[in-house]
Amino acid sequence: MKAFAALLDRLYFTSSSLAKARILREYLVTTPDPDRGWAIAAIGGTLNFDLFKRKLIRDLLLERVDPVLFDLSYDYVGELSETVAHMWPAPALAPRDAALPGLAEVVDSFSSADKPAIRARLIELLDAMNASERWALVKLGTRGLRIGVSARFLKKILADYGGVATEEVERLWHAIDPPYTPLLQWLEGKAPKPDISERVTFHPVMLAHPLEKEDYQRIDRDDWQAEWKYDGIRVQLNSTAHGAALYSRTGDDISHSFPDVMARTNFAAILDGELLVKRDGEIAPFNHLQQRLNKKKPGKKLLAENPAWLTIYDALSLDGVEMTHLPLATRRRHLECWYRKHQPQGVDISEILAFESFEDLQKLRAGAERGGGNHIEGLMLKHRHSIYLPGRPKGQWFKWKRDPMLVDAVMMYAQRGHGKRSSFYSDYTFGLWRDEQLLPIGKAYSGFTDEELRQLDRWVRNHTTGRFGPVREVEKSLVLEVAFDSVQASKRHKSGVALRFPRIHRIRWDKPAREADVLRHLLAKVE
Repeated sequence: MKAFAALLDRLYFTSSSLAKARILREYLVTTPDPDRGWAIAAIGGTLNFDLFKRKLIRDLLLERVDPVLFDLSYDYVGELSETVAHMWPAPALAPRDAALPGLAEVVDSFSSADKPAIRARLIELLDAMNASERWALVKLGTRGLRIGVSARFLKKILADYGGVATEEVERLWHAIDPPYTPLLQWLEGKAPKPDISERVTFHPVMLAHPLEKEDYQRIDRDDWQAEWKYDGIRVQLNSTAHGAALYSRTGDDISHSFPDVMARTNFAAILDGELLVKRDGEIAPFNHLQQRLNKKKPGKKLLAENPAWLTIYDALSLDGVEMTHLPLATRRRHLECWYRKHQPQGVDISEILAFESFEDLQKLRAGAERGGGNHIEGLMLKHRHSIYLPGRPKGQWFKWKRDPMLVDAVMMYAQRGHGKRSSFYSDYTFGLWRDEQLLPIGKAYSGFTDEELRQLDRWVRNHTTGRFGPVREVEKSLVLEVAFDSVQASKRHKSGVALRFPRIHRIRWDKPAREADVLRHLLAKVE
């Protein structure tokens, strides 16, 4: 556990990617199995269980410190793990530099314990640890690590460590469970490559770059394929002789949330597509699909009111035959033949849009903005000769989203961020006027530069009117121009609306709050 805490400490305070790579490689060389595998899982975000709950951590600390002091400290720090790490009172008789169990022993001891034992074990460890080690334990136990190392970056480091292609690590990553001992042993040449042929597993998807103006001249009808970009969620349906599963674009198994899709899966294929809700032949707005997400066991009423539909646009495998090495145009022909042969229920194929010139594509995109419905986000442009490569290969696929909608809203509340933003008020709740009252319509924490974040943080601190733990209420005087993709009716919000993907587009230092938009104008845009 000491080595893991030291690793996190070094990574957190290192900005250079090359330096982070050296630190991780050194850890892989010097740390035995299975400790290093659990560390990889924690950093890569593949731990699928909590060792303990955040509430337990908070309750234990409140038994040991003044609640008022805790509230003041938590408000100042803005992050629970760091607050606990520094406020936990070390026992008077605690040995200096006490020996700690290894990372794997910590994971095992919590995983196999009941609630009273978890509580006792947590107290024992926190008492024996210093501040950095406590921080690492709380982050590990609550799966809250954010240290500037992405899963993709981690896979590249592992590939370099083993002298193999990143795609090979990508393929094995989702088929092997933590602590990844077979994978690490193979990378070091100590064991054969793990056999995953009988596992139903996620295959990393191919992603698109946003289309920029300098790319316009590259797009022509002979070499490029155009499709609608639907406003659903990207999924991969993997069905083999060994079973079937539905995965999100990041590899999360969401089969349990969509039993209707799984019940109709009676074929052998790995399909890439968009998951939607379709009723009476019409695609429903995204919020209907959203009601299905993260439902472990959706009820009959929810399934009936929001039936899932899959629009497929690519295939990684068909009837057991690998397709990824073929160019897109060939894959598409095979997919269309496969679809005609099997006629799968609840599935259709994306429409290929005809165009003669780039100006035609501009008209299609503009038409989607004017009347294409909020289930269309824009266009997808794909090179016909592109093979299916995991990640985001340059110049092969582009996404050309329609321009976002904008609204001038007033900041109402601000909350501290997480990780490296834990010292800044970076999460902003904003609202619109209804008569003389401001009603919240959303929350955003992106879209601004680092310098603008510092300016906003300074403004929040100087214009606070109330405090509620880590949240501050502010003077209703700062206007934020907010960009968003769509607006939906919402019974959960007093304003009656919810914004899709809100982000700060511009800070209107120049605009009086009374000139911000009114709620009825936004209500007119509800799907």
